Amino acid sequence: MKKDKIAIVMAAGESKAMNSKKSKLVHKLYGKELVLRVVETAEKIDCDEVITVVGDKKEQVMDVLKDRTKYIVQEKVLGTGHALLQAIPTLESKDGQVVVLYGDVPIIRKETIEKLIDKNRNEREAMTLLTAISDNPTGYGRIIRNDVGEVLEIIEENQADSEVKAIKEINSGIYCFDIKALVETIKDLKPKDNGEILLTDIVKAMKDKNLKIGALIVEDNTEILGVNDRVQLELLSRVLKMRINTYHMLNGVTIEDSDTTYIYEDVKIGKDTVIHPNTTIKPDCVIGEDCEIGPNAYIREKCVLADKVKIGNCVEIKKTTVAYGSKVPHLSYMGDCEIGTGVNIGCGSITCNYDGVNKHKTIIGDNCFIGSNTNLVAPVTLGDNVLVAAGSTITEDVADDSLAIARQRQVVKEGWNSKK
Repeated sequence: MKKDKIAIVMAAGESKAMNSKKSKLVHKLYGKELVLRVVETAEKIDCDEVITVVGDKKEQVMDVLKDRTKYIVQEKVLGTGHALLQAIPTLESKDGQVVVLYGDVPIIRKETIEKLIDKNRNEREAMTLLTAISDNPTGYGRIIRNDVGEVLEIIEENQADSEVKAIKEINSGIYCFDIKALVETIKDLKPKDNGEILLTDIVKAMKDKNLKIGALIVEDNTEILGVNDRVQLELLSRVLKMRINTYHMLNGVTIEDSDTTYIYEDVKIGKDTVIHPNTTIKPDCVIGEDCEIGPNAYIREKCVLADKVKIGNCVEIKKTTVAYGSKVPHLSYMGDCEIGTGVNIGCGSITCNYDGVNKHKTIIGDNCFIGSNTNLVAPVTLGDNVLVAAGSTITEDVADDSLAIARQRQVVKEGWNSKK
């Protein structure tokens, strides 16, 4: 019989350090809300159900996640153990595994979670912790093991003596449980003096029941970094940016200056393409092989560039397809546009795609030459082999093999400033 696989995303906690009117969890990291990133990762591990525990400012979190998750409300924020207790009535009828994630730990990889789940299942563990080895463990709970390496408990730093503080293995807070073992044990947790129920106490509670506990040490400690303030948010942005840029470089893309290159997720780039400094490439873009992008280029969402395309200095494109070998060399804007093969777009040219109410398309055929400082007022279609004179404003369709000139004849009046 198929076992359940459930993800619970803890999204009830807030942070005053964000100094914001918004929930910490709906602040964006690299263009996407923190909590949305975690839920999307949970979806990628092929969970049967994703449950989000919400609390303060829950409406903001629910507005971001909408109907892609089930919600459980933690009316009073009384610790992580109390938050997970709210989900127990939902879990009591289940049989399988549940992984616990956090809405403010947004860059955990799905591959890491899958390893955690696999270890829990294959080794028949009641609980599997994701841990890390850190040279600077300050602020984290420490993992206590016995002489044979078995996990005994987690001791929070504020309860640790100097010997415990010297331990370098830390708790990430991310766990995978056998559902039956979790349901059986979590009800035994006792509140602290402040009324909070801590999920970390479940390790010792399971050990007291002789349940098997395991741990998986994460390979990349940056995966377990959390966000409590805007400084940490910026730090994770840099980590995620470098992770994405490194992926593309290892797959054959040259990035001349990774510090100033922002490539968002869900971007595909072909081999031997060169990305010059100060370039931004937004999600859902596809770039072919042997392209040249930038410097100072802004490739917005839903652009498709074929092989050997050049997008040059200070160019912005949006929802635009550019066919093989075409060039938009510098100082131009192409939005809602289809550009054919072998096209050259002159400096300072733009598509006027917005009429104040609706967006309209511009279609440019193959082997066209668009002179500098041209305005293409959409909707408009240029056929193949069209030449547009510099400085033109094109408002009507242009047939194949045509020259389009849309400007007044130059008039020179001599002596306008002569003194008599």
